[in-house]
Amino acid sequence: MSYDLMAMLPEHYGTPPEFVELQRVLGLMVDAAAADTDLTLRQLFPTTASGWGLQLWEEAYGIPVDLSRPEDYRRTRIVAKLRGQGVTTVELIHDVAAAFVNGEVEVEEHNDEYYFIVRFVSIYGIPPNIDDLKRAIEEIKPAHLELIFEYKFQQWGDLRPYQWGQMAPYTWQGVLFGDHP
Repeated sequence: MSYDLMAMLPEHYGTPPEFVELQRVLGLMVDAAAADTDLTLRQLFPTTASGWGLQLWEEAYGIPVDLSRPEDYRRTRIVAKLRGQGVTTVELIHDVAAAFVNGEVEVEEHNDEYYFIVRFVSIYGIPPNIDDLKRAIEEIKPAHLELIFEYKFQQWGDLRPYQWGQMAPYTWQGVLFGDHP
């Protein structure tokens, strides 16, 4: 947004060149102040923070700062840490897992047998940041419960309706992870 201060003044101020230049420079300063305010306000929320704001969030929650990682990844870790505050429940573990995989997950508890399962429902294969998800869940889960991940892969029976010719454009690896017609 650009502030044209001359347009905001009454006409009787006239248009002496010095006055017009002063208003132009002041308008640029107002633009810069508005941009700085907007940037600062975005740093107040982990979902919109960037750069130095992400680093402050990571330091505040004891998350190792890794500037080589993409900002979206760093935001995910912060949001997962925030969701992981409080008493550990199935819902809490579900929310943390969903934040990491950006997909649908199910959590199935077997307290009498001392384990629980995190099942990836909407994505095929092993999520790329599974090690980070495991660390996040290990931080919040009760120590006596074992964490088990259950992944979804394509099964041969799922491909029965297709002919070889229909599958020709796809790779074996792609089909394994759900890429097919």
